[in-house]
Amino acid sequence: MLQVSPFLGYERPPAIRISFSTCVLGTVFLPLVGLTTCVLISSIFHFEDSTGTHCQVPNYLPSISAAISLEPEGNIWRFCIGLHSAPRFLVTFTYFRFYKGHFSSKFPESSLVFLNVAFSISENFGLLLLTYVSSNEKYLVHKEGFVLFIISSIIYMIITCRLWNTIKKFSLNPEDSKSYLWKVRLLILNISFCAFAVYFYVKHNLYCEPGSYTFFALFEYLVVLTNMAFHLTAVWDFKNRELILISPNEDKVF
Repeated sequence: MLQVSPFLGYERPPAIRISFSTCVLGTVFLPLVGLTTCVLISSIFHFEDSTGTHCQVPNYLPSISAAISLEPEGNIWRFCIGLHSAPRFLVTFTYFRFYKGHFSSKFPESSLVFLNVAFSISENFGLLLLTYVSSNEKYLVHKEGFVLFIISSIIYMIITCRLWNTIKKFSLNPEDSKSYLWKVRLLILNISFCAFAVYFYVKHNLYCEPGSYTFFALFEYLVVLTNMAFHLTAVWDFKNRELILISPNEDKVF
């Protein structure tokens, strides 16, 4: 058995050293590949099934829920999300330790640290729920998972920006300021795209206009892509850190 530890101090040479940036890239790359593959397969081979709605009007892009509810798209999506989930929780845990090291109980932001990790876990849980319960199986459960994912991710991003606003004020590292600025930009874009997606979704359901569901799907993609890009900023936050795989019999110094 191998144990994974984000700590850097060891009495003996580690078995394997992995850049933390590589772990972060993996948590973003896998969902991106899964999403792109599912949308392409649905658009090419299952166009009618993936773009059809109760309105029976022309649409030109499949929604994410429609794309991942078909086969083999669903299996591809589940594989990618399942594979990325463990590193994703590891990133959440590492951020928690990082924030605890920056904000003592005397800081007003200390309580936000716990909320941040709670909403990060909630976001991940929502993603797993919408992934493993497709809209074709239990629509309401899938919908609740999607809503949980969206709401948790937005709150998580807002809290993260608040924490990094404080961090950059006391940091001399230019990477911290760059990370904060991109986090804020991506948060604004994410909320804007989410608002447009809701608008076109409601418009489609109320008026059944041709193309409305296509715009909903497009903005849904952009919501997910900006979410991925937001999580990708962790590459700057943990640029020089490493994950170390060690054997259980090796001594560790935390």
